Amino acid sequence: MRRNPDHPLKIDLYLMDICILIAQLNFLVGDLQGNTDRIIQTAREARQRYGADLVLFPELALTGYPPEDLLLRPEFLDKTARALQKILPHTREIALLLGYPKSDLGGRFNVAGLLAQGRIVAEYAKQALPNYGVFDEKRYFQPGGEPKVIEFLGTRLGITICEDIWEEEPARRAAEAGAQVLLNLNASPYRRGKADARESLVCLRAGEHQIPILYANLVGGQDELVFDGGSFAVDETGALRQRAPFFQEALLPVRFQLAPDGTPRLQPAEIAPAPPELQGIYEALVLGVRDYVHKNGFRGAVLGLSGGIDSALTLALAVDALGSDQVEAVLMPSRYTAAMSVEDAVTQARALSVAHHILPIEPAFQAFLEILAESFAGSEPDVTEENIQARCRGVILMALSNKTGRILLTTGNKSEMAVGYATLYGDMAGGFAPLKDVPKTLVYQLARYRNSISPVIPQRVLERPPSAELRPDQRDQDSLPDYDLLDGILARYIERDESVDQIIAAGFPRAVVEQVARMVDRNEYKRRQAPPGVRITQRAFGRDRRYPITNGFC
Repeated sequence: MRRNPDHPLKIDLYLMDICILIAQLNFLVGDLQGNTDRIIQTAREARQRYGADLVLFPELALTGYPPEDLLLRPEFLDKTARALQKILPHTREIALLLGYPKSDLGGRFNVAGLLAQGRIVAEYAKQALPNYGVFDEKRYFQPGGEPKVIEFLGTRLGITICEDIWEEEPARRAAEAGAQVLLNLNASPYRRGKADARESLVCLRAGEHQIPILYANLVGGQDELVFDGGSFAVDETGALRQRAPFFQEALLPVRFQLAPDGTPRLQPAEIAPAPPELQGIYEALVLGVRDYVHKNGFRGAVLGLSGGIDSALTLALAVDALGSDQVEAVLMPSRYTAAMSVEDAVTQARALSVAHHILPIEPAFQAFLEILAESFAGSEPDVTEENIQARCRGVILMALSNKTGRILLTTGNKSEMAVGYATLYGDMAGGFAPLKDVPKTLVYQLARYRNSISPVIPQRVLERPPSAELRPDQRDQDSLPDYDLLDGILARYIERDESVDQIIAAGFPRAVVEQVARMVDRNEYKRRQAPPGVRITQRAFGRDRRYPITNGFC
């Protein structure tokens, strides 16, 4: 391959191939120095190891995604611009297509810039700004108005950014402007079924316009979001020809051979397998926990291990994410805790080689009862005493978290969070909630999946009826509908926004539907105070679903 010295981005007619390397990397939001170093290092490796001509990075790689209100700080944008200048000298031997924010002409734009020969050759501003679900880009950016097609080494490259590909217009305009290959920079977060949807959509766009498309996705956890990678390339017929692994960093060299007429032909290569659904969910949760702990500088994790299914799955996730030496389990039996709960918890902690302690809460619980005896005189025991036990545990766990520098992982699931079956400042106390978006029925499925890898969750935990064990012979179903029924209603009410009448019309019992809807609506105040957790569904509590606490709608 020989470049024409008079035209650095053009080549002589006998050029035979082009290599574009997709850099599926895990960036830290706001770490401009660290991200800059990583980009430079990747550029060097792409050239030396793969002989790449161009590196395609994910959306807003320089700042990490989503930078949210950091974008409103002039200092942040100034430092981003300076970081970009540090990268330019490293583009003399290889070109980079890099995402970053840019303020220009009185506006702020989500930009992809082609950096080559030590300068910014061209820039494209994202046209379609998503403003739904977890996205609120219209808060930060103005839309671009024009397609961008760049002649690079004899091939005309079109550029789009993430949401652009989901709408018809940007890809069509790029194709009409003469693009022979479309490069799409992405920060597409994981949810169930999303990978199949995005691949199908991109294959459709490629077939519509008869051009290959390279889809570069971000990987890694960022607060509630997990980016699953799975970057890929499809040819001009819409056929998948190459794919990077999911849930891990990867460098994916995509090679084109130029036909005699100059048309670039995508060369097939390895297609990494897409994980089955349960495996994908589990890997998303593991990655979300790992990155939240590591990126925020915690020394590991601590959690309460009750002998129940939720804490059992959370412990397995924590160990798989961080390693057994970085996780501490605490058993806190009460006067109502069954012996088998302690036995099963100890069995699991030993199976996972996790340090564990048994700290009974009876002394603390009794002390609170004595303090409150006069105030409670004449009142029968009720949920108040149950919550005191949960709060005793919360105090103990937070003390251990403070003392060790390990984050406290809460163990509640989405079903419980939805209906308020959780105690503020008790089992809700903590820094991160791995199962926050995982319905109870899915908790069981994931636990069985994890046991298929190695049997670390005792079988009895999977089989016994779930219980908070805060009063004699307590069972979850004393207070809640059966979880199969409850989760069916919650999926419709929360994730699909169906009305009570619609859910009843679908065959669910009226009394149960009305009860569940009331419980969901009146517990918004609890959810607003809950720790963040990994998003795996199309409608998670937090960034996705934002309802007023004070709310008269019914």
